[in-house]
Amino acid sequence: MRELLRRTVNRIAGSRPATIDTIEPGSIVVAPRKPIDLRDEAAITEVLDLAARIGAVLLDAGTGAIDTTHQVEFVAGIYGLDDVDVDVTFNTVLICARRGSTLPPITASRSVYYRSLDFTRLAQVDRLVRKIRQLSITPATAHAIVDEITEAPHPYPYWVSTVAWGLMASGVGIYLGGTWIVWLTAFATTIAIVTVNRFLNRIGTPPFFQQLAGGFLAVLPAALLYPALEGSGLGFRPAQIIAAGIIVLLSGLTLVGAVQDAITGAPITATARVAEVLVMTGGILVGVAMSVGFVGLFDVDLPALTTVAPFGAADVPSRVIGGALAAVAFALASYAERRALPAAFFAGALGAGVAAALYLTTIGPVFSYAAAAVIVGLLGGLAARRALTPPLVIAVAGITPLLPGSAIYRGMYGLMTGTGGGPEMATAFLIGCALAAGVTLGEFIARTLRRPRLPSVFTAYRRPR
Repeated sequence: MRELLRRTVNRIAGSRPATIDTIEPGSIVVAPRKPIDLRDEAAITEVLDLAARIGAVLLDAGTGAIDTTHQVEFVAGIYGLDDVDVDVTFNTVLICARRGSTLPPITASRSVYYRSLDFTRLAQVDRLVRKIRQLSITPATAHAIVDEITEAPHPYPYWVSTVAWGLMASGVGIYLGGTWIVWLTAFATTIAIVTVNRFLNRIGTPPFFQQLAGGFLAVLPAALLYPALEGSGLGFRPAQIIAAGIIVLLSGLTLVGAVQDAITGAPITATARVAEVLVMTGGILVGVAMSVGFVGLFDVDLPALTTVAPFGAADVPSRVIGGALAAVAFALASYAERRALPAAFFAGALGAGVAAALYLTTIGPVFSYAAAAVIVGLLGGLAARRALTPPLVIAVAGITPLLPGSAIYRGMYGLMTGTGGGPEMATAFLIGCALAAGVTLGEFIARTLRRPRLPSVFTAYRRPR
């Protein structure tokens, strides 16, 4: 009766534990099924391979190197391997178990050959780690579960994900203050980009050229429709459509993981991820530049860009709605679980609202976006306890509408036309770093918060463990 009452109060208090509460030093409360024999190489190899496989799935989903290391160490420790060395790099998970001074160490490794946005797979691995902690399932059972997770198809059909990418672009168009013609054009443009990039990925095209193709296609519809709709009074602004396409392409990059690794002490992995982000962003810029030059051959000139888009207090509600729609659409496009969609919607609305409100002050866009990212990261950590959703899912979805697509396009356009552009590119870089660093700080704050304690009336007669 006391145990049932305690669980009920914990549920009401919002203290449902998530992995961020359990992966802590000294948190192992369930002993392994039996002490592992250090001379049994097969049993040790089975545990090490399981831990490395779990780490590879986490790394594939964009989890930071330090968090992945902690998860791998935790899985090995729950099965009795405490003396292990774990090395997580850009695409490799290496774990080595020492067996004393008389027996040689045993090593297992896994490599990540591709990266995919499948947040359902990330959530399932998160629950598997929790199940290992609470039930101490056998390594063979855990291996079978990992097989099911990695071999299972995406939870939604491809067409659902494709439509979600289009809705995300429409949400970004709303966030940027576009009219209905901008939303529809951004939706159709993004559908074309995703379809072409999926075909290029299917035939083995390197990701750089996929980003280049996406950047090229992001400009064409806006440039083709602009001469016909220039004086129509529909509010057709090509820059908003192009910026929405750039943000969609940027959303798939591991920007948060790159900055998180740099902050938390994984410089090698951080350097590799930053290099990947820069190269992929360079592919977008090359594609946009090629497309602008291509339409110029047909005497199609895009309108000149101002350094700062007009924005006032009356635009805050539309930014909140657009940010919420873009965030939940990104989570759906990335195959997030249904339970994560409401949290992603709220994170996008909150992040966009905070950034818009602070943007109206004199503190500048970098600090505004950084403050919004801190709140989104904190929300992701706290929502993980209620919805049992990894914080990365909500955090990445929440900051997606805030990615500096407009600043990147303005900077690139200024460089091409000889009217400057360097300050805009620098601002875009700072905003990207501020978003990733803010999310990392917010998640750190969430991890340090303690779960609410039960009143003494419920704990006075608790049976000692």
